[in-house]
Amino acid sequence: MAFSSSLFLGAVIALTGAATANAAATVQGVDYVALGDSYSSGVGSGSYTSESGSCKRSTKAYPQLWANAHAPSSFSFTACSGAITSDVTAKQLGPLTSSTDLVSISIGGNDAGFADVMTTCVLQSESTCLNRIATARGFVDSTLPGRLNTVYSAIRAKAPNAHVVVLGYPRFYKIGGSCVVGLSDKVRSAINGAADYLNAATAKRAADHGFSFGDVTSAFTGHEICSGDAWLHSLNWLNIGESYHPFASGQSGGYLPVLNALD
Repeated sequence: MAFSSSLFLGAVIALTGAATANAAATVQGVDYVALGDSYSSGVGSGSYTSESGSCKRSTKAYPQLWANAHAPSSFSFTACSGAITSDVTAKQLGPLTSSTDLVSISIGGNDAGFADVMTTCVLQSESTCLNRIATARGFVDSTLPGRLNTVYSAIRAKAPNAHVVVLGYPRFYKIGGSCVVGLSDKVRSAINGAADYLNAATAKRAADHGFSFGDVTSAFTGHEICSGDAWLHSLNWLNIGESYHPFASGQSGGYLPVLNALD
């Protein structure tokens, strides 16, 4: 089931005060579980909770922001930095039950070798970078669909009544933007294209399982690296793990509105 957006609820409440209690109950009755990788845990946005340890779950991550705004009856946040699909099935699905109403997840980027692609492109030649991107795209064709099928099937088995929202990944770069050093626009375009390719494959798998896919590329348009108003870290030598991850502004301005539109 899909839940009414805050805008719709506001309109209902404005039309009749008698609806207030029922509308509030609809939102507060939601049991929400947030799964996934670093884009869901909030790496790059800071304010990591001590209990999450190396998973780096942030109080500024979109799942926590959604929970703060909607006051669900229960909220379990198990997304973890560095997670691949098998980590989700092995370590994150514990809170899911037949009572779970809403599940969000971003996953697949680490399976496809996101970190290695970026390391290769930053440190090695353009041709080596482009070859590594081609290898990643091949993995998305040959292997990732099966891995996504496995994790999506596991989610549905444990949470048969949940509305599941799968979030994608942003394009990293504004082409022809303000960056005057670093990667060539040819490489930046190839990296953006790889993100689109990953999103398309993920969206198809999500649709085949009856899940909603949240494409965040439009939300991040104008806020890519080299845009002058970036919502994404560029290469961060001081905290390498936060490189190419959203700032808090990317969580609140990019990811949260997309989840709100699909919840």
